Parts: sequence; structure tokens; C-alpha cells
Amino acid sequence: MSSDADEAHLQRLADIVNERVQALGPKAARAATPAQLLAVVALSLAEDLEASERRRGDLEAKTRQVVDTAIRRIDQRLQADAELAQQIEP
Repeated sequence: MSSDADEAHLQRLADIVNERVQALGPKAARAATPAQLLAVVALSLAEDLEASERRRGDLEAKTRQVVDTAIRRIDQRLQADAELAQQIEP
């Protein structure tokens, strides 16, 4: 297999996969083939990715909402200040 990723990065990814396989326990290792274990790990990683993407999307939406609210409040304040300045000027 070839990859553009550096060896240290690939090793970190392999370590994650190996940890997940080990977390399945010895019973799973005896009852399933290596391919089956890897398939279970792949599904678990895909589920984790999906959950992470959902949390990221929720956070982005909340961030957009907070920024939009802040911009609206700033615009309102600037407008009020501009109106006040017009009232003060002769």
C-alpha cells in the first residue's frame, strides 16, 4: 500500500485501529477472522466520524447563530449612535 501521508501519521492511524481491535477482546479475536474484526472496527470508526461530523455541524450552526446575533446587535447600536449623533448636531 502506498500513501502520501508520512510514516508517523500512518503509524498513529494503525495504532488507533489496533487499539480498537484489542478493545473487542480475546473472545472476539477467537470467534472472528481478522477481516471481520477489521470490518467491525471500520464500522465503529465510521460511526464515530458520523457523530463527530454531526457535532461539528451543530457547533457551526450555533456559532453562526451567535455571530449573526452579535452582528445584529452591533448594527443596532451603530444605528442608534448615528441617530443620536444626528440629533446632537445642530
